[in-house]
Amino acid sequence: MNTGLVLSGGGVRGIAHVGVIKALEEHQMQPSYIAGTSADAIVGALYAGGCSWQQMLDFFKTTQLFSFTNYAMGKPGLLDTEKFYEQFSAYFPIDDFKALQIPLIVTATNLLDGTLKTFDSGSLIKTILASAAVPGVFAPVAIENGYYADGGILNNFPVDVIKHKCDTIIGVYVNPFQNVEKDSLKHVYNIMERSYHIMLARETSLKFKDCDLLIRPSRMKEFSTFSLKNSDTIFNLGYESAIAAIEKNKLKKDKALKAINLELINGFSIPK
Repeated sequence: MNTGLVLSGGGVRGIAHVGVIKALEEHQMQPSYIAGTSADAIVGALYAGGCSWQQMLDFFKTTQLFSFTNYAMGKPGLLDTEKFYEQFSAYFPIDDFKALQIPLIVTATNLLDGTLKTFDSGSLIKTILASAAVPGVFAPVAIENGYYADGGILNNFPVDVIKHKCDTIIGVYVNPFQNVEKDSLKHVYNIMERSYHIMLARETSLKFKDCDLLIRPSRMKEFSTFSLKNSDTIFNLGYESAIAAIEKNKLKKDKALKAINLELINGFSIPK
């Protein structure tokens, strides 16, 4: 039986995915395929490459994703995405999808023709950098004849690119959508982030029904897309939410199994 693990985009909130992975490992729930997008394509690639949850958490704590030493010169973004290549190569010494231990599918948006591109072969690092290139913050990445940015623009929860390969889907969604107060929209980046979430919310929620196990870490609304200062808290929330979802799912399965067994007993009971 093939199990797919789908990781939504969510910027720094994607650290919750690492906590989820820890919980899945503790319950011997190993994915056969992984699909990731935006910054969480990075989590998917690290996991598919064989990194432990400790190594993944360390990556986010030590890799300066938003350092202005990588300021973009002459490129359309605050940060030059391709300057991160060397940092990523320490984690992916063989820059190829084929080197991964678990098959990975990554999405990115081609800004030239407005289409979604799925990648599962070729240069790994350039692809995940492209998928994580949030418009306005990270400069787009040129790959062959395309010019790619954040995969979450067109598909922030790529269940559809993997479900045909799998019997079971585990989905992890870290983008909250709730009503907000006007006072929370004081800055430009707050407006950008809110607009992004509004755009994604409807399209994404339709995919929840395709997940056999859906994990939505709590309190994600408290954390910014770009701030790393709460990384341990976000990690723990991901872990705790996954444990709760796994236990709830197990309870539902146990109840269903008991109901089936009861029907069988009643159906094949010996006549008096």
